[in-house]
Amino acid sequence: MQSIKFGTDGWRGLIAADFTFERLALVAPVAAKVLADVYGDSTGSNTLIVGYDRRFMAEDFAKKTAEVVTAAGFDVLFSESYAPTPAFSWAAKQQNALGALVLTASHNPGGYLGLKVKGAFGGSVAPEITQQIEAQLGQELPAVAKPGSLQTFNPWLSYCEALRAKVDLPRIQEVIRQGKLTVYADVMHGAAAGGLEQILGVPIQEINSSRDPLFGGGAPEPLPKYLSQLFRVMRTHRRKEGTELSVGLVFDGDSDRIAAVDGEGNFLSSQILIPILLEHLAERRQFTGELVKTISGSDLFPRVAALYQLPVYETPIGYKYIADRMLTTPVLLGGEESGGIGYGNHIPERDALLSALYVLEAIAESGLDLSDLYKRLQERTGYFSAYDRIDLHLSGMDVRARLLEQLQTQPLTEIAGQSVVDCQTTDGYKFRLANDSWLLIRFSGTEPVLRLYCEAATPEEARRTLNWAKDWANSV
Repeated sequence: MQSIKFGTDGWRGLIAADFTFERLALVAPVAAKVLADVYGDSTGSNTLIVGYDRRFMAEDFAKKTAEVVTAAGFDVLFSESYAPTPAFSWAAKQQNALGALVLTASHNPGGYLGLKVKGAFGGSVAPEITQQIEAQLGQELPAVAKPGSLQTFNPWLSYCEALRAKVDLPRIQEVIRQGKLTVYADVMHGAAAGGLEQILGVPIQEINSSRDPLFGGGAPEPLPKYLSQLFRVMRTHRRKEGTELSVGLVFDGDSDRIAAVDGEGNFLSSQILIPILLEHLAERRQFTGELVKTISGSDLFPRVAALYQLPVYETPIGYKYIADRMLTTPVLLGGEESGGIGYGNHIPERDALLSALYVLEAIAESGLDLSDLYKRLQERTGYFSAYDRIDLHLSGMDVRARLLEQLQTQPLTEIAGQSVVDCQTTDGYKFRLANDSWLLIRFSGTEPVLRLYCEAATPEEARRTLNWAKDWANSV
């Protein structure tokens, strides 16, 4: 049991190798007990939500979870179908439950499955709670007088109703019905399938809707390399339809992360979407509150926040840190570079469908393409940049240790011909360079992977800096 480790958002592993029914049967009741210890007094509840996505055997693993949790004396609300992870987080809060146990591996390839643990407040639990789960694995659970009850529920109904209330739905419906905006949604064979149309109540163009546990041979991650079909249909639409607005929305496997494609067929990560959403919510909706960003977020974020006198707070990478901030501070928006965005007027959880609704509302109310909205923000702030990232697989954990030792004992003073003016070590090593670009070097905590992030004035400069960092890592 010592090899079971929770990462930035749950425990994941290869099905039948690391992630097995036997191991899950040991982890799930311990997770339930810890949730009861933490949230039992505040909720007065004995109920846990159990849900799942569309991965291989996800519903079977969910049934095993429900079985062992009820055997441990807890009542379970078991999902009737797959649904987005944020829907189960919402259910935990809306049902006043102890929390939710969600069977998903998010954006990982098809061979993986995992368990996400959500708290009673409707978001990812803090690291100290997953540490408690890890510490108690292998310990004998207290005997229970009788098993808990098991009931099923539809996770979509209350969730969709809550999201509809967040936006000007009639306005979005109007521009779609009138043909002024065409909406494409790539659900990547994941849990967002059918969701956006169900919320909007008007037809949209959904692709990769079928359940495919192999995810077309790729992974359900909102990255350009997995979106060739969406790029193709968006560009074909542009050639045929001309000047009318169009947008492609991309949802990861469990629908808590988002990306987009603009009307010209260009990929837009959350580094671009977050400033657009921030402007829309602050200017058109007149929302206030703090902007919470992770250390890898674009420098454009605080510049847009400054336009509206919004405070900015920075966290390590991992949405649970943003969620923790949301529990104590009035937050307008919290977002991370990898596509997770959440809102203070909802639950402290990243939610791709809610983000999609706000994106559609921004387009409907402005009458502009997403890239035009972004260019306008660049001009208003006087800040123009490009962002890129590399995940470098190392030959082993020993290489990781050598690289870490060099960063600690021989600090970098020059990177890609630019002198280092500052180094921030909140999460990894973030080097601010003399030309106002930055490079972030981070290590995976569980595997030999080096993550390299860069923002610079041009795409060429960002790529040059990342290639320098890659060569440096390979030379150590």
